[in-house]
Amino acid sequence: MKEIYNIFPKETKFLKDGRVKIPKQKITIDYREKNSLVVSELVSLGFEFEFKELKVADYIIRDVAIERKTVSDFITSMKNRRLSKQLEELQQYENRLLIVEGIDEQELYTDSEDWIGMHPNAIRGFLLSILLKHKVPIIFTKNYEDTAKFIAVLAKRKNNNEMPLNVKKKTLSKKEQLQFIIEGFPGIGPKTAKKLLSKFKTIKNIINASEEELREVCGKKTEVLKNLFETYYKK
Repeated sequence: MKEIYNIFPKETKFLKDGRVKIPKQKITIDYREKNSLVVSELVSLGFEFEFKELKVADYIIRDVAIERKTVSDFITSMKNRRLSKQLEELQQYENRLLIVEGIDEQELYTDSEDWIGMHPNAIRGFLLSILLKHKVPIIFTKNYEDTAKFIAVLAKRKNNNEMPLNVKKKTLSKKEQLQFIIEGFPGIGPKTAKKLLSKFKTIKNIINASEEELREVCGKKTEVLKNLFETYYKK
């Protein structure tokens, strides 16, 4: 009797009718998302996942890295420049997505001149920067359920490529660290931060500069900066 060779891998499982059982796609999730309603929704949809400390992104599905932001988190991380850094780190992945969640629950911007301390055109400009500069597609979802459904559809795609998990947080150079700190000051963007550092060279010199010296670079924003520098921290 001839030996019959099994052409399937050893780990292959079969259903009772002889069909090959297709394993569920496991989703890798950053452990800081544990309490997210998106995760509980994925559980109800029948997905398997594992929590890990992801240096970059919140969800990894095969060859796609996803950064998820609620509308309020998007605005906050845009204002403090954290999102810009995260978008740069996402460049390590060929396929990447930014999900902005909750547009049915909170407006991303309005045509008000001062929307939560930020002009709506600043938000429009940043959205364009995400698409054109960082080359990261954006998906706007209604709520956490909608987010989970997008992830579910993505996980069901037929694609065998796997994503490496050993990516690293981007390490800023000393020059970039200085600029990052200065951009954290209210009303200071990249151009003004570079001008301040070019003129005063160190953060200490910027803080110790006179109002007249600061006004040459910052204009009307000088008073806000001086008030910040002289404000006492209260517990």
